[in-house]
Amino acid sequence: MIPTQQADDVRRHDDPREPGTAGRPAETTHAAADGHDLIQVRGARENNLKGVSLDIPKRRLTVFTGVSGSGKSSLVFDTIAAESRRLIDETYTAFLQNFMPSRPRPDVDALRNLSAAIIVDQERMGGNARSTVGTATDAYTMLRILFSRMATPQIGPAAAFSFNRAEGMCPECEGLGKVSDIDVDELVDRELSLNDGAIKVPGFAVDTWYWQVMANSGFYDPAVKLKDFTPQQWEDFLHKPTTKVKIGTHNISYEGLIVKVRRTYLAKDRESMQPQARAFADRAVKLIGCPACGGARLNPAALSATIDGRNIADCSAMQISDLAAFVSGIRAPSVGPMLDTLRETLDSLTEIGLGYLSLDRESATLSGGEAQRVKMVRHLSSSLTDVTYVFDEPTAGLHPHDIQRMNDLLLRLRDKGNTVLVVEHKPETIAIADHVADLGPGAGAAGGELCYAGDLAGLRASGTLTGRYLDHRAELRDKPRTPAGWLPVTGASLHNLRDVSVDIPLGVLTVVTGVAGSGKSSLIHGYVAGREGVVVADQSPIRGSRRSNPATYTGVLDPIRTAFAKANGVKASLFSANSEGACPGCKGVGLIYTDLAMMAGVASVCEDCEGKRFTPEVLAYHLRGKNISEVLAMPVEEARAFFPTGQARVILDRLAAVGLGYLGLGQPLTTLSGGERQRLKLAIHMAKNGTTYVLDEPTTGLHLADVDQLLALLDRLVDDGNTVIVIEHHQAVMAHADWIIDLGPGAGHDGGQIVFTGPPSDLVASADTLTAHHLRQYVGTQK
Repeated sequence: MIPTQQADDVRRHDDPREPGTAGRPAETTHAAADGHDLIQVRGARENNLKGVSLDIPKRRLTVFTGVSGSGKSSLVFDTIAAESRRLIDETYTAFLQNFMPSRPRPDVDALRNLSAAIIVDQERMGGNARSTVGTATDAYTMLRILFSRMATPQIGPAAAFSFNRAEGMCPECEGLGKVSDIDVDELVDRELSLNDGAIKVPGFAVDTWYWQVMANSGFYDPAVKLKDFTPQQWEDFLHKPTTKVKIGTHNISYEGLIVKVRRTYLAKDRESMQPQARAFADRAVKLIGCPACGGARLNPAALSATIDGRNIADCSAMQISDLAAFVSGIRAPSVGPMLDTLRETLDSLTEIGLGYLSLDRESATLSGGEAQRVKMVRHLSSSLTDVTYVFDEPTAGLHPHDIQRMNDLLLRLRDKGNTVLVVEHKPETIAIADHVADLGPGAGAAGGELCYAGDLAGLRASGTLTGRYLDHRAELRDKPRTPAGWLPVTGASLHNLRDVSVDIPLGVLTVVTGVAGSGKSSLIHGYVAGREGVVVADQSPIRGSRRSNPATYTGVLDPIRTAFAKANGVKASLFSANSEGACPGCKGVGLIYTDLAMMAGVASVCEDCEGKRFTPEVLAYHLRGKNISEVLAMPVEEARAFFPTGQARVILDRLAAVGLGYLGLGQPLTTLSGGERQRLKLAIHMAKNGTTYVLDEPTTGLHLADVDQLLALLDRLVDDGNTVIVIEHHQAVMAHADWIIDLGPGAGHDGGQIVFTGPPSDLVASADTLTAHHLRQYVGTQK
């Protein structure tokens, strides 16, 4: 669906001189006439794309816009980047390809003039506890080399400073910096006696065999509360090694509770445990800092070597911006080139807005936006050119102050002669584009079309949803709501918080803001999230298997199954892909997963059910002309029309209210973005009133028009009597708030303080913070 003026813009790109002229000197915009300066996409139909054709200028910055679910990612990631990677794989020998994941060809008629694609996405970095910011960026590798050459005393080569090698790791924790410990209070209730059921471990209930051995051991009185045990009785109760005791006429082996638990639960493979036992093991085991190395991960020899009084663990624990200054003061001609590279890497991390991190930060603890920026550092100093870099919302998690720096980095990559493709919603980044491709007009089945392609001025005049909202601004409230009370936080000191005390208003919309690393998450997740009546809807992965989907997660499948059962006079369990009605070939998954040992696993559509997940007998049952598989294939909006009343409609309305109307009922949860996961969690909790909701960057992945819908939803929650606390950088949400809590003034040890608290109008009128500066620009009242 391309309006006439937009169609002219798109057709104009058959002339290779037209694209990418925005913001470029005239002499640099004339491309060769052979078409090789355009990535040509013809007939793209991946996912919801409806035969999209467009030309994308090479060595320019192109931003792809459109509402969530419009087809941006399908075009950029699943078509262009996927085909580039598949073609690169094909250059390897057949022997090597056998050891590589099989990549299917995207559903597209033609893709021409592709270059090698590097995807810099928001996928969380591996959950391996041995992976840190330092190892992921090679900064720690360079630091190890530096210490092996310059530190005193000299203890050996670089491997002697590696916590992943036997030469350097702490022998007690094997280089993890943490050891497993048992939380005694998860095992017992100290307020009770054994006779009263003090032991909470599965299998130790009163009168069971294990309980009888302990109660009749003679080491303590089973009628005495555990808190009243003598030190020796407590030691015998928990830690006594295997000992023979006489109970009646029998000699029985007795061992302390912790000794028994370690042997019977913790020594077993977690995956082989029964669900109850696994849940207990997850609760009972906690990780504590290794007492041998103090969490430093290294052995005493590695920790003894220092440069200017600091060992390598001290350097790894420093804030990166401080480490950069420390390294800049080192003069070592023998490792000069390596030292220059290390300085450049640390400076890049600081420049990209990650100077508040440390090299010993575990990669798995980074947010999606932080992970993306860490990956980006690798490419800033690369000598490669004519590469296609693909970014997925690079501004996610960034304060407006940091977005400017991100924009500069994107432009630097372009100016080195690379093609930069960015999926993005923020107007600050759309504004720097040489070329814009806008998809839509709607989401899911209502999207998948090219609505506009051209420069920024043309987008503004195009009449598309993105064009209309590009200069849209939320306004400050004339009369902020009056707080119904206050939720006090006193003496907060988690991570970089500096003895923070603040009163958070109840019954209103509060936005907690500040630059990345200023302490927002530490304050809210550390001191508010755990309180009674507080519901946290964040972007963390949703627990569940590949069988889980919005229908099962929200509970809407239950009324759907009931409706099918009633209409056909059969059992409801037939309409569950996890129960009787499941296809036996794929066990209700719809796909067959083949494990190829050291190679990546392969998923193929089940031939028995053709991906429909149910047996033919179940698929023969219909509800108003649709079978269960067809209903689960419906997006939420279509399902709302199909279920106009009842419990199903109530749940579907909540999903639509949080902006997930395009989501398929049967879409695996593993395919959802962080923002979609958060909105799904919010939909589940929306029925409760008088609740405190904590949302963590809910605008992630939202189009400018969708942000307005989100604001209406937040207003509705507050008007229903709830408290809403939002950690957010989006200026529309800040402007719309009743109350703002601004942390800073900077990040890391330069942050952790409350720099403003009050209504947004007061922030704009008189505050002198980074947030105030940018919000003044946003609302058009620059001081």
